[in-house]
Amino acid sequence: MNPSVVNSASRSVLRTLARRAGPASASSIPSGAACANRSIAAFSSMASPVAAAGNMATAHMTSSGVAHRSYSSTSTLSSVVSAGEEILAHFGDRASSFQGTDIAGAMESLAKADAVCFDVDSTVIDEEGIDVLAASLGKGEEVAAWTLKAMEGDTKFEDALAARLAIIQPSRAQIEQCLSDTPLRTSPGVDKLIAALNARGTDVYFISGGFRIMIEPVARAVVVSKSNIFANTILFDEDGNYAGFDPNEPTSADMGKPKAVGQIKAEHGYETVVMVGDGATDMQAKPPADSFIGYGGVAIRDAVRDGACWFVKDFDAMTEIVNNFGERKLNN
Repeated sequence: MNPSVVNSASRSVLRTLARRAGPASASSIPSGAACANRSIAAFSSMASPVAAAGNMATAHMTSSGVAHRSYSSTSTLSSVVSAGEEILAHFGDRASSFQGTDIAGAMESLAKADAVCFDVDSTVIDEEGIDVLAASLGKGEEVAAWTLKAMEGDTKFEDALAARLAIIQPSRAQIEQCLSDTPLRTSPGVDKLIAALNARGTDVYFISGGFRIMIEPVARAVVVSKSNIFANTILFDEDGNYAGFDPNEPTSADMGKPKAVGQIKAEHGYETVVMVGDGATDMQAKPPADSFIGYGGVAIRDAVRDGACWFVKDFDAMTEIVNNFGERKLNN
């Protein structure tokens, strides 16, 4: 564990205890290495800042210096949301390979999340759905170029969406045939992560610039409610021919994902929401998302890798956090 990280969290606990004890105690708080040396053994053995302060509310800092919510406890550590630094310490030597601007903060958000929102293309599934559809119609390369522009943030999403649909103009029958011939594949481990979230009572949403008609079968496969999908709706005429797309869907335009997350938080009163995705449009969702976890298991995008609170290449550590930390949520 980095001594500077230990020092930040341990000094926060000591300050809290000193404030409760009075001014005389506050003046005796150690600094620098002395503070770290007194507390590093506790952190190495996974001792919690919450447990260290007993039943008091404690303040703690992430490794990036961002203050997070204080908690109070009248029970054992297993029944409370664990602080991000403690969760990070749980991973031991594995933590040295983690990337992100606020890893501990993202881990804490995931541990206490009321809802987790996933992008679908190149995150829940290991491909881009529109590219699969375009390839089935012989328009693969032309559409893939526009997809890349959208994911890298080089063009407005609504422009890329309109351009791609204008190229392929898929009928309902063509989409259904594509899904029958080449069912969309889920990314390794995402089913276990979603199952863990469902078991804990954390609500799961899909927020995608892809197409609802293609995403709904994926949602059924991993047990995500149809009502929890925010995606684009392709319009068809009475004969099933392509007739455009619904511009009123939040995800049909640039900055649509933060709009969708904001709508979700406002409607359900969620306190903590995490966004997970591979693209620049997903990273836009923080805020209002409390943390953004970038996923690079399919494609690594430089902006996402460098800007994510936590950047992962698989879902294993996230699943471990959901299974081992945090509180079980009460389903509404």
